[in-house]
Amino acid sequence: MAGNFDYFVVLAEMRTGSNFLESNLNAFARLVCHGEAFNPHFIGYPKSSEILGITQDVRDRDPARLINAIRTKSDGLGGFRFFHDHDPRAFDLFLPDPRCAKVILTRNPLDSYVSWKIAQATGQWKLTDLKRRKDGKAEFDAEEFADHLNVLQTFQMKILHGLQTTGQTAFYLSYEDLQDLEVVNGIGRFLGQDDVLKGLEKKLKKQNPEPTVDKVVNRKEMMSSIAGLDWFNLSRTPNFEPRRGPVVPSYVAAAKAPLLYLPIRGSCEAVVTDWMAGLDGVSQDDLTTGMNQKNLRQWKRRNTGHRSFTVLRHPVARAHSVFCERILNTGEGSFAQIRQTLKTRYKVPLPQNQQQSGYDRAAHRTAFVAFLEFLRGNLAGQTAIRVDATWCTQSQALQGFGEFVLPDYVLREDELSSALPALAMQYGYSNPPVPHAAAADTPFALADIYDEQIEQMVADIYQRDYMMFGFSEWGGGHAA
Repeated sequence: MAGNFDYFVVLAEMRTGSNFLESNLNAFARLVCHGEAFNPHFIGYPKSSEILGITQDVRDRDPARLINAIRTKSDGLGGFRFFHDHDPRAFDLFLPDPRCAKVILTRNPLDSYVSWKIAQATGQWKLTDLKRRKDGKAEFDAEEFADHLNVLQTFQMKILHGLQTTGQTAFYLSYEDLQDLEVVNGIGRFLGQDDVLKGLEKKLKKQNPEPTVDKVVNRKEMMSSIAGLDWFNLSRTPNFEPRRGPVVPSYVAAAKAPLLYLPIRGSCEAVVTDWMAGLDGVSQDDLTTGMNQKNLRQWKRRNTGHRSFTVLRHPVARAHSVFCERILNTGEGSFAQIRQTLKTRYKVPLPQNQQQSGYDRAAHRTAFVAFLEFLRGNLAGQTAIRVDATWCTQSQALQGFGEFVLPDYVLREDELSSALPALAMQYGYSNPPVPHAAAADTPFALADIYDEQIEQMVADIYQRDYMMFGFSEWGGGHAA
């Protein structure tokens, strides 16, 4: 093997130039990059079936086998690209390994977000010939960008913490560095290569060379949304603010009342935000969201006597709601890629759509039980798919909040009709509205399929939440 390393990883994200970097790394005589080796939806590349004799099935059962194959069987120093949503078990294997070289590629998060939106709109993810370029513009979505930024921040800080605690260093480069031949040759030297490149890869072309502000259709909205961001920190990804995991941009502040809602994904978000809007007679668009830590501190100073709260949902109701909204649903808000992977890799019997003929109550129960089996392995770190915020344990979500702010009140869904009006009365609201009940899940309500087996499965999967928050059996009813 070369120098101090047995293999390497390029830690990057979509639309950061990682394909271009891989092409240049593969131009070195003794470097072999095997693509997105731990993408949960394919292995290496979308149309590949294996890497060095390791199939996707084998990799999903034991990611260490693929790492070992790349380390020992590559024709030279082997490596791969790794993104935040790739198999977390692989991340836990290579990050603490000092024999694994880390190359960290970053890009201005606004540029990567806009590029991603354009690629979604045009369907063009690579460009090799200008004649094939598809024109398109992005529509900037402030909440979506806040989520994008939080994902990048969290992943980069996880990398940085791992390197710091194991005494390692990494080769950092930005998207702009990819066009610098000397920097690319510097990566080669970092990876122990003796040869140097005479020029950079010419096949891949920059798809959208215009300034970022010219690539969006709602320029004014974008400029207003990002006005409060500290671009000095944003351009240096490892030192992003906020350095946390409490998802501050998701917090919701009331229009007038000094109330701050810390949403737990997959819970009762729509119920609470609708109540907060009704409290002050405004629309949900008038509620304050998308704050960073600086904005939140300023809000707290302006709102003396403020109170923050979050809402827990019974784990059975939460799991079923997430299943219906994110997995079974094929429209807006669904997890299309994860849905497909659940069908093909984890054999969850999902219909083509909720209206599919023959998808009755029994079929719905069977599919939900299969999804719960997936959750059992996913939360135990045994699958290649990320533990998403919509189905992580609620105790873990609360711990994340605690890195920056702890909620004053931890409410339960079944007490909202009295707890929220009582909270509002503390601030002089004499006749506050009563929150409406959460909308029933579709195409079947939980009560249509709930039984003791489902209760026991969820209690086993989310035993920490049951213990921490005192949940008993779900009381919403049983199937007839």
